[in-house]
Amino acid sequence: MIALHCIALHCIAFIHSFIHPSIITMSSTEHVNKKRKNGAEAKESEDGVRMLNNFINGKFATPASGEYMPVESPGNGKLIGQVCVSNAADVDAAVAAAKAAFPAWSGQTVKTRVKCLRKFHLLMEEHEDELADLIVLEHGKNKAEALGDVRKGNETVEWALGMQQMIQGKILEVSRGVTCREVRRPLGVVASVVPFNFPAMVPMWTCPIAVATGNCMIIKPSEKVPLTMNRMIQLMHEAGVPPGVVQIVNGTAAAVNALIDHKDVNGVTFVGSTRVAEIVAKRARNINKRVLALGGAKNHLVTMPDCNVEMAAEDIVNSFTGCSGQRCMAASALLVVGQQDKLLERIVAKASERKPGSQGARDIGPIIDRASLDRILRYIDEAEKSGAKLLLDGRHWAKERKEGYWCGPTIILHSNPNDPAMRDEIFGPVLSVYVVADKEEAIKIENSNPYGNAAAVYTSTGENAEWFAKRFRAGMLGVNIGVPVPREPFSFGGIQASKFGDFDVTGEGSMNFFTQLIKVTQKWVPPPEKSWMS
Repeated sequence: MIALHCIALHCIAFIHSFIHPSIITMSSTEHVNKKRKNGAEAKESEDGVRMLNNFINGKFATPASGEYMPVESPGNGKLIGQVCVSNAADVDAAVAAAKAAFPAWSGQTVKTRVKCLRKFHLLMEEHEDELADLIVLEHGKNKAEALGDVRKGNETVEWALGMQQMIQGKILEVSRGVTCREVRRPLGVVASVVPFNFPAMVPMWTCPIAVATGNCMIIKPSEKVPLTMNRMIQLMHEAGVPPGVVQIVNGTAAAVNALIDHKDVNGVTFVGSTRVAEIVAKRARNINKRVLALGGAKNHLVTMPDCNVEMAAEDIVNSFTGCSGQRCMAASALLVVGQQDKLLERIVAKASERKPGSQGARDIGPIIDRASLDRILRYIDEAEKSGAKLLLDGRHWAKERKEGYWCGPTIILHSNPNDPAMRDEIFGPVLSVYVVADKEEAIKIENSNPYGNAAAVYTSTGENAEWFAKRFRAGMLGVNIGVPVPREPFSFGGIQASKFGDFDVTGEGSMNFFTQLIKVTQKWVPPPEKSWMS
């Protein structure tokens, strides 16, 4: 994920993005209060710009700092909101509310806890168009992608509804008259720092599972896309999630640092760049705090000569252009084994058909902001200057679209596997292609990259599939699948520089992360035979 990187966490302008230069201070008298039908307060300025506050202890709250920063729509660069900038005082208030709510919430049965999640699941379905429209507005995904964002998040909510079956531990008579059983206890107050690229899905990777297992969660959304989570927290409130059980603290580095360092926050999850993920993990571990920090990726696809050309070409284009390439599972490096001219022609042809926009299912939306767009264009410029061949050049979108931040699909044919665009995470609709002599050369290149999120092979034979599956260095592998994202109950997580910390997110990995596994050994009567456990 793209972030502003500094040497120490206190120097980071904002975990998972950058601080906007226009942080401002506003008094509450400058805004007009509005009421949503569920009774939760939202603020909107007189010109229709949304005012986005924290959600603490069951209600919206203005920040202690009184500061707000602008939220732009990347499609046209226009102001759509002002999000509050929180500090340690706001975090203290949220943690205090969560700590107060925890005894009653964790004391409920799992069956009782998931009742409000069941209603929230239904509300997510009922409001999926509204939520998707917010994602289109603040992130720029096309409508189909935005609906997918909402629905995939809701799938994790649905999985959490079965927690009472999944959380059961083993029980066994380990000796005559002696039994041992497992019990899962919640961590307590936990925090989740989420990125801009999936405003609905990524918060749901953790939140419903943390809540179902008895924890109280504080979510720190990206300041670039706060609208979606702001609406989702209202739906949670409407569904009956008690005050203090799920809260939102908006902001930048100060809020994140305060969450990590707070003595009453017992676990932290983070999704962002590798550089920042490693800093977060080290900071949390230095104070013996459970942490899972997911970092960046450089995902490799390998095409064998026996691959299905049409299927491979369609998948590859969908993978590197979907969500404008702004996802950690996107294909970004294609290793072509031998000369496969027809495959490359089909990839270029299919990618050329994509148009800028947000309504068509095959439209490519904008890049999230100016800094990210400039970075993408810089990689393309440098590749061209170094002698790489542009099979498809999408830079003209940036010139032709007068508003917003746009880059069309770009395909670069490299002659050097060590070009920066071949090795670095670009986080845009850019595919770097390199032709290798054989599968051994392909695996050597894939294994040499420091990341380990995803890798996939396109082939028609099980022999090739198994050969690569045994040798890829990544946590999520695909065979004839361009975006090999596991589905629940399987968990999401890479290896190497793509993940730091404990367990995975979603599915069973999240259940393990948000609970402590306790073992209870007991006997009630003297055993008929003596042993060391008697």
